[in-house]
Amino acid sequence: MKEFIRYVSLNVMGMIGLSCYILADTFFVAQAEGSFGLAALNYGIPVYSIMYGIGLMLGIGGATRFSISQGKKHRNGKSEDASLTHAVYMGLAASLCIWLVSLTGSRPLAGLLGAEGDTLGLTVTYITTIMWFAPFFILNNILIAFVRNDGNPQLAMIAMLVSSLSNILFDYIFMFPFGMGMFGAALATGSSPLVSILILSKHLRDKKCSFRFRRCRPAPSVMGNILACGFSALIAELASAVALITFNLVIVKLKGDTGVAAYGIVANIALVVTSIFTGMAQGIQPLVSRYYGSGDTEELNRVVKRGILTVLVSSVLIFAVLMAGMKGIIAVFDRDHDPAMREMAEQGMKLYFIGYFFAGVNIMAVTVLSAAAKVKAAFAVSNLRSWCLFVPVILLMSRLFAMNGVWCSFPVTEFMILLLSVPVLIHYRKRWYD
Repeated sequence: MKEFIRYVSLNVMGMIGLSCYILADTFFVAQAEGSFGLAALNYGIPVYSIMYGIGLMLGIGGATRFSISQGKKHRNGKSEDASLTHAVYMGLAASLCIWLVSLTGSRPLAGLLGAEGDTLGLTVTYITTIMWFAPFFILNNILIAFVRNDGNPQLAMIAMLVSSLSNILFDYIFMFPFGMGMFGAALATGSSPLVSILILSKHLRDKKCSFRFRRCRPAPSVMGNILACGFSALIAELASAVALITFNLVIVKLKGDTGVAAYGIVANIALVVTSIFTGMAQGIQPLVSRYYGSGDTEELNRVVKRGILTVLVSSVLIFAVLMAGMKGIIAVFDRDHDPAMREMAEQGMKLYFIGYFFAGVNIMAVTVLSAAAKVKAAFAVSNLRSWCLFVPVILLMSRLFAMNGVWCSFPVTEFMILLLSVPVLIHYRKRWYD
């Protein structure tokens, strides 16, 4: 129980800190650029989510492979080192692709994300800048996963918190004393993973570190295994990106940039809430992989049960806190005192956050299935959480119920996914090794 609390609490704290990357940007951009800047930031966030998801996929995939081998007592230095090395190789390749997009396609990409008119230039500036920091976002997520799985969740938590605090500091410095606007916001966000990487490097110098980077030829089997184990994590982040893009495109047609700005407030608070549940899920991931690898089904099932109970209790507490402080939270981001935006944001928070009574369990289920190498099941649930189910639901409900339908599409989708994820999880809790 102590180990469960240690891993989960430290990772939740770290993930909350990490989510403040975007939350700090939202606050400072709202103060410096008003509703147009807030809308532009919301158009650009999916690009950040995709880069973050790639790093998460490679980190969790490689670290899961590493932890399962430890659980099986196959402490082979070569294979452990190969996991990290291949994750880094793939991260660098992905970064190169992102750089190419930043050089040739930032403006068309911003247009595809929904930006136009006064928001287009601001969006282009934001996404172009953060894409240049892709290697650092990806490497940071890889190192966080490996350090956490190597028995040092405290250092991973410290790295995430300190990098987030540095982001807030950089945001203020770049946007106000230096007057750098959206470029300053993106520069602050892009610089923060460098701070985290410096802190995480301490573990690499420790004699107890069980993984090492080594030169080797890329092995397709290793890369395939890493991608398979981590792909559901990427899909989870893509779900956020797809949700943002779809919401933006639907809302801009219904309510224009004012509606997108209102959704920007709801979406950024949602990022923090999602990070809490993701932190819980990633916190138990090393334990699930270890017990699965060692064949200890009793401890494995106990960890899963505790994880589900934790997210259920947390969902009730989080919803109560948000509803109690809703008006104050929205006021923080409403520089222009826009009554239309405030009314939409309040209605959105009341309806949208009902979805987290179901989303927390779905996030936990996907992570558990991935950590226990149940790749097909995790992939199926993850895909439903992204585009397969969500996009048709929001398009249908927005036509039937306008903005209320938009807000309700998230809880409706997550509830429908819950009807699949819970039976799948129950099935595997009874027969992990079939």
